[in-house]
Order: sequence, then structure tokens, then C-alpha cells
Amino acid sequence: MNIEEQVELLMQGTEYGDEDLKKAMTSDLRERLMIAQKENRPLRVYCGYDPTSTDLHLGHTITMRKLRQFQDLGHEVTFLIGSYTALVGDPSDKNKARPVLTEEKVNENALTYAEQAFRVLDKEKTKIRYNGEWLSKLSLVDLIRLGQNFTVQQFLQRDNFANRLEKGEPIYLHETFYALMQGYDAVAMETDVQVGGSDQLFNIIVAGRKLQEALGQKPLVGVITAILPGTDGVQRMSKSTGNIVPINTGANDMFGKLMSVPDAAMSAYMRLATRWTPHEIEQIERDVVSGALHPRDAKMKMAHEIVSIFYGEEDAKSAQENFVKMFQQKEIPDEMPEYDLKPGQTVVDVIVDAKMAESKSKARSLLDQKGVRLDGEVIAHDAPFPHPGVLQVGKRKFLRIK
Repeated sequence: MNIEEQVELLMQGTEYGDEDLKKAMTSDLRERLMIAQKENRPLRVYCGYDPTSTDLHLGHTITMRKLRQFQDLGHEVTFLIGSYTALVGDPSDKNKARPVLTEEKVNENALTYAEQAFRVLDKEKTKIRYNGEWLSKLSLVDLIRLGQNFTVQQFLQRDNFANRLEKGEPIYLHETFYALMQGYDAVAMETDVQVGGSDQLFNIIVAGRKLQEALGQKPLVGVITAILPGTDGVQRMSKSTGNIVPINTGANDMFGKLMSVPDAAMSAYMRLATRWTPHEIEQIERDVVSGALHPRDAKMKMAHEIVSIFYGEEDAKSAQENFVKMFQQKEIPDEMPEYDLKPGQTVVDVIVDAKMAESKSKARSLLDQKGVRLDGEVIAHDAPFPHPGVLQVGKRKFLRIK
């Protein structure tokens, strides 16, 4: 790719909330790429991940997809595990303070992160680092010197802090440390480009760039990705809302969940979660508008592409064939009743409440007999209802769970 094609690809799916800022970052990225090409060196690119849990879903991997694009263009990528930032917890998208994790819990969670990340990133080309490497060495004097680059007003103007202040909810002093710590990550690694979701705008554009400049470095380019909507197509993908596509779920399950995404969200999924270029995506969208490609077939192409990233071409092809067999060859009806899932409901609760079995004991018996499926996958035990989808009980009872 020439420089302009690289810029177009790397800025695909970005979101800054301000067109002038996006233009500035686009221009800075173009300049960095030209300098790197002239000096025959790769850009130093990183994204940080706080191991606050063990399992990743597709939404977590959007920034990894962007890192992979930089890798494929020959740049140096660091997968930074926030072993110290995780102790504080990022307040960027939270309306209350995160619980402070122990170092033991952080290290336990971190063990699975890199392994899952390598389903997107090239393992041979990825540097793994932990920010405790440098943050653990900062003294109180160092923290004071970092803090003098910011005002309290800058933090209080952030939406999440402003909302909590207005509601009279507590804002703890340690929460303001997070942006300083993340900004110092960029300084410690002499970063050219930092990738992050749009909830990281303050931490990257304000804290990272400001600290680098204050400490004599050229301010980084922030590549800020949009947030992937969940399978409902509206809210951000999140475990708490149950609208996730887990990446350790199996090819068939992932394919089915992707096919349940509303048509209106397809554009976001194609731009954020596939390996397709801007021109390839635009062609698919043109074909859908012209009628040359049915929206269902476009979604199937998208699901196949995303599943193949995590499970390989063979499993993606098999998952597609299984989906076609189940959903398009009339093994389930096109029309079926719908059911609104209530918080805290288990599989048995739903089956009984929807009158798909006359009692809880009968529902459990159906589970034991492997007579209950969700999006084609057998549910063998009663547990909290996993996610929205098509619930099949026995051979003829179907229910669309919303």
C-alpha cells in the first residue's frame, strides 16, 4: 500500500467525536508514516489492556484488529498488559469507582490475555510488556511532577466525573491517577502511535500527548476506535447486558451470534471486526443497496470472515454450512413467538415462564436429555440464561429470546 492507502486503512472505524481532531490525527499519522518510510524504521505502536477479568469478547478485540493492521504494514506492536493500571481501574466509562484489585488477581487474569490476543495478533511480531516494569519504580516526587501537568478542572470536566459530581456521588483521588499512569506508559515506551477505544480519548489525546511533550518527546498519534455495539445493535458490547460475542465460544456459536446482529449494525462490524479494506466494505454496501447482494448474504460473508479470524477457514466454512442447514433449510420456522429476557432468569425459568414446559422438573428433564438448544448449541445444565437468540425445546417448540 502507498501512504494514502495505509492512512485510509488505519483510520477506518475511528471515532473522535470532533471532526477537527480527527483531521489533525489523520494528518499526524500521515506525517509519521512518511517519516518512518524515509528513515526506514517501523512506528512504535501499542495498546494497553487491563486484566480486570479473564475472558475476552469481540468488543475487546477491536483495538487488537487495529494493532494487527499496523503489524501487517510492518510496524512494531506492543501488547501492553496493565499490571499496575489494573490496580487502580480505568474510570473512563464507569459511573462509580472500580474495585481495587490485588496484584495476585491481576496476574491471574493476565495469564489468559496474551493467549487470547494471539488469535488476532501475529505472535512472532508482538512484544508483550507489563507496565509495572516502569510504574512500580515511580517515586512520590515523580508522581508530583507528572501531576503538575494537569488541573483538577480537566478531570472534573470529563463526562463520567461531571455526572458523578452532579449526583453527589464520590470521586476518589486514586481515580485521577489512572490517566497519569497511562500517559506515562507512552513516555516509557517512547510511543509513536497509541491505539484505544473512544472511551480512552482523554487518557490518550490529553494525558499521553501532554506528558510526552512535557518530557521532551514528540506527542503520539492517537488512533481512537469506535466502540463495537453488541448483538442487540444498540448498546456497547458488555457482559453486564448479555449482548456479547465471546471469542472462546466455538465457531458455530460465534457464527450464530453474528448472524443475529441487526442489519443496521453490519457496517460497524465490517469496519471494526473484519480484515477487509475500506474499498471492499464499500463494494459490499453498494451491492446491498443495488440489490445485487441480499443483506442476509452480506451478513453471512461478514460472519464467515470474523469467525475465520478466530477459528480458521475450515471451521468458519463448517459453521456457515451448519447455520444454513439449521436456519435456511427450514429446520426452524421463520416466524416464532418472542420473549423478553428478564434480569437474573435461568434457562429453566425461561422455559417454564414461556410455557415451553409445564414444570421446572420437566424443564430440567429436557435439559438432561439434551433437548434444549440455543442458536443450535445444546444447553445441558440450568444456569443463568446465556444470551439472546433462538431457543429450541424439543423438536417443535421455538422461541426468539430478546
